[in-house]
Amino acid sequence: MIKPQTLKGFRDFLPAQSRKRQYVISKLKQAFERFGFEPLETPVLEYEEVLTGKYGQEGEKLMYRFEDHGKRRVAMRYDQTVPLARVIAQYQNEIAFPFKRYQIQPVWRAENTQKGRYREFYQCDCDSVGIDSALADAEIIATAIAAYKALGFKTIKVLLNDRAVFTGLANGTIAVLDKLQKIGKEGVSQELVGRKLVGTREEARILLQSILDTEMTERLVAVLQLLQQFGIDESAIQFSPTLARGLDYYTGIIFEIEVAEYPAGSLSGGGRYDNLIGIFADRQFPAVGFALGFDRTIEAMDALNLFPADLALSSTQVLVTIFSEELKQKSLDLCSRLRSNTINAEIYLGEIKNNKPLERQLKYADQKGIPYVIILGPEEVEKNMLTVKNLQTRRQKQLSLPEFIQEVTTDSVATQM
Repeated sequence: MIKPQTLKGFRDFLPAQSRKRQYVISKLKQAFERFGFEPLETPVLEYEEVLTGKYGQEGEKLMYRFEDHGKRRVAMRYDQTVPLARVIAQYQNEIAFPFKRYQIQPVWRAENTQKGRYREFYQCDCDSVGIDSALADAEIIATAIAAYKALGFKTIKVLLNDRAVFTGLANGTIAVLDKLQKIGKEGVSQELVGRKLVGTREEARILLQSILDTEMTERLVAVLQLLQQFGIDESAIQFSPTLARGLDYYTGIIFEIEVAEYPAGSLSGGGRYDNLIGIFADRQFPAVGFALGFDRTIEAMDALNLFPADLALSSTQVLVTIFSEELKQKSLDLCSRLRSNTINAEIYLGEIKNNKPLERQLKYADQKGIPYVIILGPEEVEKNMLTVKNLQTRRQKQLSLPEFIQEVTTDSVATQM
């Protein structure tokens, strides 16, 4: 017998969790499209050469790569920025610039699995390609903030920096400076010396302090002013001169989003990457964007109780019971009429017991979280009425079909408001 199990680092999502994920995706799509971003999808597999050399040494180690049946070297999507770069280069004569796209798809990384880290997970990206301006930078940050507000987050903080702050520093040094929040000043100094990036602790402290004393670049000042024009409170933006972001392709502004009530780390991050797309094309395409940590965002929403209470319920709004074989057609007809009125209606598919025909059906609806059950027995058919049981309040009453449709529709609208 085969043991039923998922691969390490991979997950199943049962309906209750899947509804939460679909809710987040829906809210994000609405937020992105309000700013004029359009959806994009790319394939799971790319030619290996498309992805390699773009993510730094650590990224290379985590990439899933193999030879397919056609002896081609291929790799699974590691993020969505490099595939975007390939799309821009491939379809540059078919799309309008600036090209503003969002993409919500899974990516794959051979991570050492631990809490919050998986080998298959969704990424959510939003990018503007084809224009280098402080306005584009500010808009992408404003979009990220709007997305988190749409999900219900209140206290949003943006850590903002410019890669120009690190001009002249090696990538290894930048990566260590980026750890300041995690390991503190002494930890940074110790690692800089330990990795032979500087000679002494004193030199390390001087280097770190010089970065901390750096003033905002002209571009950062311009972005901050534009964010205020977008209606973003200046107190939500914090200049963080040691913020580096891990990927080597950033060329300008970089940012991360944190939520004060959820101290487990940043939920989102991004920046400007003006040179990456040129790797695939005969000219440069300036670009700025961000990636939203999908799983971490859901985890934060769970911790802060930001999901609507009705998500715990089934997507089915009403179960139409079958009272007897003789009345089965009546129940099927009723179910069809409810569906034609855009009500998610389900008919019971199990065996009907003659002595207790409703017992299993009510239990099924209760277990599944269906809020309403309709009983259509001989008495209801004779009166042309429905007996409606609300499984949340445990109350039941008789309604006509139009009255029930009105009640369910009203409840649905109230829930969405």
